[in-house]
Amino acid sequence: MNDMLRQIEPLIPALRRYARTLLRDRAGADDLVQDCLERAVSNWSQRRDDNPRAWIFTILHNLAMTRLRSSASRPRHIAIDDAQEETFARAPSQEDGLRYRELLEAVARLPEDQRSALLLATVEGLSYAETAGVLGVPIGTVMSRLSRARERLLKERDGHRGAQPVAQLRRVK
Repeated sequence: MNDMLRQIEPLIPALRRYARTLLRDRAGADDLVQDCLERAVSNWSQRRDDNPRAWIFTILHNLAMTRLRSSASRPRHIAIDDAQEETFARAPSQEDGLRYRELLEAVARLPEDQRSALLLATVEGLSYAETAGVLGVPIGTVMSRLSRARERLLKERDGHRGAQPVAQLRRVK
């Protein structure tokens, strides 16, 4: 039991980040992580290797996709406290904040398959093989999705900066 907790506990912040990005709802994401951890603990003996990271992300991803599909026809519920916070409490509109918001909006506009691959491989640091395992697709598909997602983000960034070519954007860090 201690070994299981030692392996799962460091993954919780990354699971929460990924869940929040998928669901775009803090409370729903926390519930999703809770359900994921419950499922991981109860099925701990079914994992296939010593590194449970990809396995737990697969559980989280599958639970999220199930929830998104089932809630697609229902309107999104926002608690009154959260609605007031989102509506009235705004950080100052400074340039870095605007760039960050534009990036998050651009990532949110990516197709689900590209967004999931991008977040797992770049934000969460999973290898291409682990990302492929989580998403249940071949590695080549992950690489293709990442390429298309990055290209799309660069094109959107290009559109915000004017006529700067995409090749130059790749050199800018």
